[in-house]
Amino acid sequence: MTNLDENDLIHDWNAPYPELGKRIQFDDETLRDGLQSPSALEPCLEDKVKLVHLMNQLGIDTANVGLPGASQHARDHIYALCKEMELLRITPNVACRTMAHDIQPVVDMVQELGTPVEVCAFIGSSGIRMFAEGWDFPKVLDLAKSGVEFAHKEGLPVMFVTEDTARAKPEEVDALYRTAIEAGASRLCICDTCGHITPEGTRRLVKFVKAIVDDMGVDVGIDWHGHRDRGLGLANSLAAIEAGATRIHGSALGIGERAGNTEMDLLLANLKLNGWIDNDMSQLGEYVHLASETIGSPIPHNYPIFGKDAFETGTGVHAAAVVKAFNKGDHWLADRVYSGVPAGIFGMEQSIKVGPMSGKSNVAWVLEKNGVQATDERVANVLEAAKNSPRMLSDTEVLAAAHG
Repeated sequence: MTNLDENDLIHDWNAPYPELGKRIQFDDETLRDGLQSPSALEPCLEDKVKLVHLMNQLGIDTANVGLPGASQHARDHIYALCKEMELLRITPNVACRTMAHDIQPVVDMVQELGTPVEVCAFIGSSGIRMFAEGWDFPKVLDLAKSGVEFAHKEGLPVMFVTEDTARAKPEEVDALYRTAIEAGASRLCICDTCGHITPEGTRRLVKFVKAIVDDMGVDVGIDWHGHRDRGLGLANSLAAIEAGATRIHGSALGIGERAGNTEMDLLLANLKLNGWIDNDMSQLGEYVHLASETIGSPIPHNYPIFGKDAFETGTGVHAAAVVKAFNKGDHWLADRVYSGVPAGIFGMEQSIKVGPMSGKSNVAWVLEKNGVQATDERVANVLEAAKNSPRMLSDTEVLAAAHG
């Protein structure tokens, strides 16, 4: 790093970051909600196991490994993943409707496994959902109570999940959560199922739920599960943390129903940059790429951190500043002079390319990196080729142009 103090070079308008009351936990939804994406492919069991191991290495606390009520195939994979996780720090949970026949397969599985599996017992909570289903609120309240009670009496840890909480009436959210806590729920999950809410709305909703928990004087965790139909998934998750949520759900690359979920990788990266977690991020890239390959979700070129373009520049002014930092032998400076995310923290690096908006610095850097002296003639040849190209040149094309 440069001899100057970091604060002399970068003024952080984000600081001071809020102090968090509790350690933030993470629930990975890649293998449940992620696989509900219309374009998702189901990974083979071997790849699911690899993903779970990477989640464990990243310090993710829990992973939703499926819906036991879906099929025997689903139950077979869930059982195998739960068995694998007995050797890891990460623990499993599964999604079930608040109905005994959905939860019973988990009871049977746990008896065979001999280790706990958290039940995420879900039910729709908004007026629009109830109207579409033909339910009235007393029926929903009764289903919530009976489902949580059944799981709790069978010794299963229960997270009570209200689908579409972000569009539900406050008095009904209050009644549902108080009923679930009294029935034995150890966690409550607030869901923005339709990606409706804004960060300010998220703060209000999480604080509302936290007030219920505080009023009842119980030690019950508060989860946040947010979708990104309005592109607000990550922002809402950060707002939920500030408002008091203690466990946040996400999936690799934000894969999930419709436009998907909070991006687990970007959530971890942002919390790392905020100084809120100290998890080892060295395997984050492998996690993202494995999920992309096995679920069939290509990484957009401009995706933050792990997209092809994230740390690549061909613009003359930008590249010149990065090159000057590299030429000083200061990788700390090169990693930050034109990047709000230091690439090195996440196992990445800055890259200089040559394209239509490049200058001499770009060309000289690429040539010399490839062991070719950057003479005036060679630089001019490459710049001429670049200005006549509609895209960035590969290093091979740069070298070919340099030699005429």
